[in-house]
Amino acid sequence: MPIDETLTGYSNLAFKTAFVIYVLVLAMLIVQYASARSKQTAERELVTVGGSGSGPAAPGRVEAPPARSLPERFGNMAFSVLFVAIGLHLASIVLRGFATHRFPLGNMYEFITMATAAAVVTGMVFMHDRRYRSMWVFLLAPVLILMFLAGQVLYAEAAPVVPALKSFWLPIHVTIVSIGSGIFMLSGVASLLFLLRVRQPEGGESNNVLGALARRLPDARTLDRLAYKTTIVGFPLFGTGVILGAIWAESAWGRFWGWDPKETVSFIAWVIYAAYLHARATSGWRDTKAAWINVAGFVAMLFNLFIINIVVSGLHSYAGLN
Repeated sequence: MPIDETLTGYSNLAFKTAFVIYVLVLAMLIVQYASARSKQTAERELVTVGGSGSGPAAPGRVEAPPARSLPERFGNMAFSVLFVAIGLHLASIVLRGFATHRFPLGNMYEFITMATAAAVVTGMVFMHDRRYRSMWVFLLAPVLILMFLAGQVLYAEAAPVVPALKSFWLPIHVTIVSIGSGIFMLSGVASLLFLLRVRQPEGGESNNVLGALARRLPDARTLDRLAYKTTIVGFPLFGTGVILGAIWAESAWGRFWGWDPKETVSFIAWVIYAAYLHARATSGWRDTKAAWINVAGFVAMLFNLFIINIVVSGLHSYAGLN
């Protein structure tokens, strides 16, 4: 069937609009993040106000709730607008599929679009609580970088997939892998922020830029738990994707495993995440050592996405680039 150019245009428009709105959301969250005080500073100020000698409130007197600051209003608006951006992001994927009459995962542009959508949806599931709001700044930053690369460098015109991808395994295998990659993105960001946060002792004053950034984040234990919970979800998904890929390889190439570069690095990444989960449950490795393993897994995922798909030639070279 011919490509529907009208739906393709709408898909591209939805993608670009989602990108612009994500940028707007990031800007509003940065305003809130930059003006936010650390938890310890806020507690000290509360104690100071309580002990200032003003005396208890008069009996029967109802204290008016404090007015929300402008940065806090920006943060609240950002979350409202974020739902619009996610909706447009998902719409761009659906429209791309209808335009091409296939599942929209046939090239790097479409894979990254799906993976970044999975990352922000995972963020909404795991970070809907207000205590995680500051983390959205660090999640949206890599999402926007990947979306920019997808739209400007890796974009491929809407077209039928290459013959090797014309299989019912495409929507199963690649969807699971892309969603797992998006979940691992949040997990990797959480571990990086944990490593930053754990270097800042509680109760001290920030005397550098990194310290000031860290003190506006959730506490180290919260960040570590977030990385662990998301990896628990992403690990079996990614592992299932690798297994289904091997089944597809047997159907397409007559063998389950051939140590193709993509297969090899995917297996290495899976082993690294398995090591992280094991280290996270092992006494003496739970803190920074385990977090560094998780970061290594995240780096392996990025290496697999860009270097293997674009630079290294193999049976999985379907980036869609000229």
